[in-house]
Amino acid sequence: MNSRRLGKAICGAFVALAFFPLVAGTQSSKPIKVYMVTDLEGVDGVFDSDLQCIPYKSPRYPESQKLLTEEVNAAVYGLLAGGATKVLVWVGHDSSHNLSVLDIHPKALLLIGEPVSPTLELDRTFSAVIFIGQHAMAGAPNAILSHSYSSEGIQNIWVNGKLVGEIGARTMLAGHFDIPVIMLSGDTAACAELHDLVPQAECAEVKSGVSRTAGYMLPHAAALALIREKTERAMKRLPEFKPYKVSGPVEVKVEFTPHGTHTSAPREGVEQVNGSTWIFHGKDIVDAWLKYSSF
Repeated sequence: MNSRRLGKAICGAFVALAFFPLVAGTQSSKPIKVYMVTDLEGVDGVFDSDLQCIPYKSPRYPESQKLLTEEVNAAVYGLLAGGATKVLVWVGHDSSHNLSVLDIHPKALLLIGEPVSPTLELDRTFSAVIFIGQHAMAGAPNAILSHSYSSEGIQNIWVNGKLVGEIGARTMLAGHFDIPVIMLSGDTAACAELHDLVPQAECAEVKSGVSRTAGYMLPHAAALALIREKTERAMKRLPEFKPYKVSGPVEVKVEFTPHGTHTSAPREGVEQVNGSTWIFHGKDIVDAWLKYSSF
């Protein structure tokens, strides 16, 4: 073999060796899937339900849609920059009517419409859960538009004696599937609620309430930058997080308001305490919760 042919052969071997690990790594690496729970009451700039949150009826609803969409997209950018390979965005506000495939980040998959499975299509293939536009639980002090699932129907929810709202219940649901919750955007009260469960979680405080219908709001551009920063940081810290696990058996106790009085046919695992309070028993969080409702 002459020197010219030898040089080509050596060069080709080096190219093959350099390329092979890249291909092999791509084929064997596990996708890093993130599930994004979205809501509207925790979005920056949102403070009045009638004015801003009722789909296609509130005067400022189109603005709220735009604010939510841009917060979601900022979070997707941050997740991808932090190492996520797939992002599923679930539309969690008011019958899932608030986001559009026309505007969502092109690398995100949108879960929209209803019904979906009672456990929100979560499974163990996901690596993390985050909340965007999330509000605090009913009764939380200085929490903007706080409620627990129903704005008028539920007073309190406890899981094994611990007071929870949507943040807590869905963090526990994620834990059932061995998925950690790593980040939230919302007001100060919502961030405190997640930190009570996951102290190391990243939080983007985009607003801070002074009452249930008033608060201090970040400028929109600043809120988007903060969300992107916190989601990217959360992804880069993913190995530090552990799922929030609730050991069984589990008792879910729900206290309804006079507007939301619950009725249920007597059956195993369901107990009425009084006219407003019911207890739902199960072998785990999913079994107990689904005797009451879906997540």
